[in-house]
Amino acid sequence: MRSYFAAVLACFLLLSCISCDTGQTGPIHAGKLRVITTLFPLYDFARAIGGDRADVTLLLPPGMEAHSFEPKPGDIVRVGKADLFIYTNRNMEPWAVDIISGIDSKKTMVIDASRGTRMLKTGKSAGHDHIGNDHDREDAHNHGKGMDPHLWLDFGNARIMVDNILAGFIARDPNNSGWYSANAAAYKARLTELDDRYRAGLAVCDKRIFLHGGHFAFGYLANRYGLRYESAYAVSADAEPSPAKIANLINRMRANGLRYIFTEELVEPRVADTIARETGARILMLHGAHNISRDDLASGATFFSLMERNLGNLRIGMQCR
Repeated sequence: MRSYFAAVLACFLLLSCISCDTGQTGPIHAGKLRVITTLFPLYDFARAIGGDRADVTLLLPPGMEAHSFEPKPGDIVRVGKADLFIYTNRNMEPWAVDIISGIDSKKTMVIDASRGTRMLKTGKSAGHDHIGNDHDREDAHNHGKGMDPHLWLDFGNARIMVDNILAGFIARDPNNSGWYSANAAAYKARLTELDDRYRAGLAVCDKRIFLHGGHFAFGYLANRYGLRYESAYAVSADAEPSPAKIANLINRMRANGLRYIFTEELVEPRVADTIARETGARILMLHGAHNISRDDLASGATFFSLMERNLGNLRIGMQCR
C-alpha cells in the first residue's frame, strides 16, 4: 500500500492532475488506448477525447445503480489490462479503492478526475435548503466526509474533469496529443454552451425551488444557478427517508405551491409517488447521469442529451418562461 501511494505522489509531481502515473509514455500494447471508466459522465468525456483512437468502456453494467455497485474479481482483471482507469474520486466510488489496490500501477495509470475541482458540503443532513457557498467549498482532493460527490453536475467542474482526463490520454499516448487536445477543447466548448443555456433557461421562473424524491444528487446544479433544492434521501440512498422527512417534503410542496415532484434514474420512485398522491403533483425525471439504462445506451444517449432533458424538465417544474 505504501508503494502505491508513493506512485500516486510521483504521478502528481509529474502531471499535476493525475492520481497515479506508471512512468510509461505509451500504451502497454500496440494499437488504440484501452480506457475504462467507472461512471457514465467519465465515459462520455473519455470517448469524446479519444475518438476513434481509443477503446473506452464503462465499468458499470447498464442499469446498475452506482452507489450500490460492488466490483467483482473479473472487474479488477479487466481494469488491470487497461492503459487508463478513470474514476471520480474516493468519495463517489469508495469501491474503486479496492480495484486500484488490486492492479499493477506500472501497467495501468489511474486518473482521479476530480483533481482541481471544487466540492460542496452536503450540510448537516442532505436535503436541507442549504446548498453551499464559497465558504462551504473544499478542494475535491481532500475527499472529506460530508462532501457531495456529484461534482460533474456543475459544468465548470465538468470542464476541469475533461482536462484531467486529457492529461492522462496525453501521458499514455503523446504521439496523438494534438488529436486528444482538439477533441477535449471541442467538448469543453459544448459544456460552456450548455452552461449558458441553463443560465438563460432558468433565469426567469415562477419558482426558484425544486423538490426531489430521490437522493441528494443535484446540489451542484442548484448552487450554480441560484436555486433551492431539497431531497428525500441523503447523498447515498442506502436508508429510507423517515416518515417525518416525507411529511416535511409534502408540507414544503404545499407551502411553495409546487406542481411537480422530481424523481431520478435507475431507482423505484416510491417516495415521489407518495408525495404526488398526497399533493396532486405530477412527477418529472431528473437524470444524475451516474449510469444509464440499456435503452439509453442503445439509443445513443450522451451526457449532453441527458442534461438537455434535465433542463427541459426543470423549466416545466419551476414554471420558467
